[in-house]
Amino acid sequence: MTDFAVWAPTPAVVGLDVDGVIHPMDRSEDGWWRTAVDVAPGARYGYLLDDDPQLLPDPRSARQPDGVHARSAVWDEAGLTWTDGDWAGRSVQGAVIYELHIGTFTPAGTFDSAIARLDHLVDLGVDFVELMPVNAFSGEHGWGYDGVLWYAVHEPYGGPDGLARFVDACHGRGLGVLIDAVFNHLGPSGNYLPRFGPYLSQARNPWGDAINIDGPDSDEVRRYIIDCALRWMRVFHVDGLRLDAVHALVDTTAINILEELAAETEALAAELGRPLSLIAESDRNDPRTITRREDGGYGIAAQWDDDIHHAIHTAVSGERQGYYADFGSMATLATTLRNGFFHAATYSSFRRRRHGRPLPTSQIPATRLLAYTCTHDQVGNRALGDRPSQNLTAGQLAVKAALVLLSPYTAMLFMGEEWGASTPFQFFTAHEDPQVARATAEGRKAEFADHGWSADEIPDPQDPETFTRSKLAWGELEAQHHRQLLQVYRELIALRSEAGSPWLSELMIDYDEDTRWIAMRRGPLLLICNLSADVVSVPAHGELVLAWGSPAIGPEATQLPGHSFAVLRPAQRPGK
Repeated sequence: MTDFAVWAPTPAVVGLDVDGVIHPMDRSEDGWWRTAVDVAPGARYGYLLDDDPQLLPDPRSARQPDGVHARSAVWDEAGLTWTDGDWAGRSVQGAVIYELHIGTFTPAGTFDSAIARLDHLVDLGVDFVELMPVNAFSGEHGWGYDGVLWYAVHEPYGGPDGLARFVDACHGRGLGVLIDAVFNHLGPSGNYLPRFGPYLSQARNPWGDAINIDGPDSDEVRRYIIDCALRWMRVFHVDGLRLDAVHALVDTTAINILEELAAETEALAAELGRPLSLIAESDRNDPRTITRREDGGYGIAAQWDDDIHHAIHTAVSGERQGYYADFGSMATLATTLRNGFFHAATYSSFRRRRHGRPLPTSQIPATRLLAYTCTHDQVGNRALGDRPSQNLTAGQLAVKAALVLLSPYTAMLFMGEEWGASTPFQFFTAHEDPQVARATAEGRKAEFADHGWSADEIPDPQDPETFTRSKLAWGELEAQHHRQLLQVYRELIALRSEAGSPWLSELMIDYDEDTRWIAMRRGPLLLICNLSADVVSVPAHGELVLAWGSPAIGPEATQLPGHSFAVLRPAQRPGK
């Protein structure tokens, strides 16, 4: 017998339909409906609410073979085969994380085809693979942030069995796996949860209705989120989650849902006997997110740090539009690298208000912040989805990589950046509802028209070619200039183990605003970078460890060509 249970406090009657046979369900006082039915693996089922003939998928469905609007399928995790019994896990703090999108990582766009490329990541030296959302969403392809059935694995990628094979293969190669989980909103197509109960609140966030995590009857909704999060780690053996846009989780309760989730993740880690990590995406610059629970924080292991991205990208590229307006100077770059946050109770011209809070660098190590030069957001949310490699020189790309990978922060790469991939990563969707499809395409064009782009220039997210052109072109690795950049990434990652302490108090920064060089000293290594196109003289010298370009090291100074870096082992500390 298989037990079926669904939380549905809203309808007066709930029926279970298994392969066309309807079974009555019993309701308990807490709003749960239950029954037990003898079914075969793979049986298709759904729920009927009151007298509505529309069959709805299970809110906790494990598998949706025919998409999010169709019947759910019975799936038994006991059928999975694991070979990762020796996997001891690892902490994300101080690691190198590689973000990828399953659908565009390989031509086939599946878990199984991604397995064939894992040795590339091992050779690169990364520690974790971070998957963009793999929960079930409407349509064949998309970024995954419009998920509506959070417990199910997107079927075109390979479904739950494919995900398990992928995780097992990663662990067999010494790679941890993180999954991007979106709990702050639901997608516009296929969201049937409000039919079952009060899953949504009256609040809004930029992507739609917010989730009810602090209103009446919200306890079960919180449980829905937490159970989903723990399930990825327990059932699929993943090593942690990246939590999307936690600033959009509206929670006025005394125990914030992030703190509750961190506590339960810690308990599961103790039960499983291996580390489990939560990484938050937050634009608040609030240290409480990554402060330990025993010290009054939420206890999240790490968070994305867009200030570091903005400071590096603007200083190297010269871009200043939008939220880049406050960044770009060498002083801003140095301040951000030294302090973790640039906006720390300081005025943000983009937000037109004070923003952030200073990071207590004596209490929080730099490894709780993620540094990166690219993410799916910072590439895909540009009008054309263009990568830095499409606009910058190879030397500029190498400088950006050196600043991230030799910093004390946990580092993250976005798929393909390690070889300067020339393919864009554009915003693509495949909504089946014509109205949603039209609204998505028109909204994208209108958004960038407000920033001066012609509507004709903006790729149509519904055009299949937008998806196809976003796939990585692995053949590029045959070209010498791509291989050269890849080799520098490998060597920078290898040097991280020598680079010293995770504490920002031990990081030494020097720079020159006019000539646009910056020097960063960590432990025995000194990184000097020339962000200008001209040759500069940096008051530093020592044994050359690694370089991009051909530096000339003298007894008192190093001559750096334009857009280049050098890593030295100096006899003494440099600069002023």
